[in-house]
Amino acid sequence: MKLAFSTLGVPGLPLPDVLSLATAHGYHGVELRAHPEEPVRADLTPAERAGAAALFRSAGVEVVGLAGYARVAAAGEDGPVLAEIRELLRLAHDLGAPFVRVFPGAGADLPRAEADAIAARRLGAAAEDAAALGVRILLETHDSHRTGADAIRILGPVGHRHVGALWDVLHTWLGGEQPADSHAALAPHLGYVQVKDVASAGDTTPLPLGAGALPLAECVDVLTRRDWDGWLCWEYEKRWYEEAAPLAGLLGDGREYLARLLGEAA
Repeated sequence: MKLAFSTLGVPGLPLPDVLSLATAHGYHGVELRAHPEEPVRADLTPAERAGAAALFRSAGVEVVGLAGYARVAAAGEDGPVLAEIRELLRLAHDLGAPFVRVFPGAGADLPRAEADAIAARRLGAAAEDAAALGVRILLETHDSHRTGADAIRILGPVGHRHVGALWDVLHTWLGGEQPADSHAALAPHLGYVQVKDVASAGDTTPLPLGAGALPLAECVDVLTRRDWDGWLCWEYEKRWYEEAAPLAGLLGDGREYLARLLGEAA
């Protein structure tokens, strides 16, 4: 498996500095948060996109994916959601990123079957755009659909190889799903895996990997025993928790922790 980290842990940091952190600490890739407050945004010009892609190539670091914020199961018209996804797909293509992350995002008042159908319809509509650009859309296990069992209610009906899953191990754990069950549900669709650590279900302030309650060793073991060879991406949610320690000082130990897990599971 290859190791990456998300720029959610270093909000607003210029790309040259992000790449310096990656190379200094031995990470193979970076997940880029695609947001107006970040260096990577949908309004980048063609020249800016080409320049960003060149920075990654020269550093020998891969863009794992773009973490977007389209909410595919939310109530409302399809048009704005599809436009947001297609914009992200074009940006991912221009940056050489193989994946785009979307959220479910169904409201609490939306019946489950209706939310599933809305999301499947939108992802199905965007799938051919993704295929034409050589990018996969990944539905993250998150919010209204936090477990693997929830996600496949959407992904199964879509049935397109350019629509898959992003396994956020925090949310499947919060949903009470065992790692083996999450993997069994998501394996046919899996794009990559987000790892993180927190103290408890009641305190999700990000912690250094291995310092909290998440079953990270079990998750890695499940992946290794199934011969999965994709990305493990550390999503340290510093953007939402100002009191959390800076990610830059944790990256080296985090990589070593994941490397140990991979060695122990091999």
